Amino acid sequence: MRHITSSQGRGAQVGRAITWIGKNFRERFSIEQLAAEAGMSPSSLHEHFRTVTAITPLQFQKQLRLQDARSLMLVHGIDVTTAAFRLGYESPSQFSREYRRYFGEPPARDIARLRAS
Repeated sequence: MRHITSSQGRGAQVGRAITWIGKNFRERFSIEQLAAEAGMSPSSLHEHFRTVTAITPLQFQKQLRLQDARSLMLVHGIDVTTAAFRLGYESPSQFSREYRRYFGEPPARDIARLRAS
């Protein structure tokens, strides 16, 4: 346990990667870039990140983007297209497909349901 929580352990390196993604989730990045930020090789980062979080770094980024988009649309009334581009998606249709996979409904329907409840 001490090794995992120390500033030198793999857990701490994965923690640095998680923090970095949290600050930069709207931007594109490569696994190589993220691995350098965490002080790990790309393969080691991918393996240990998945062990700690049960998902890959890019899946983690996608989840943060989608949760942020939901908040922007629900709280700030931003439309789907604006939310998609603001969060770094190249097309609203790609964003809508990923949103539906993650939340189970298309963005407009999900937001309408949340507002009604």
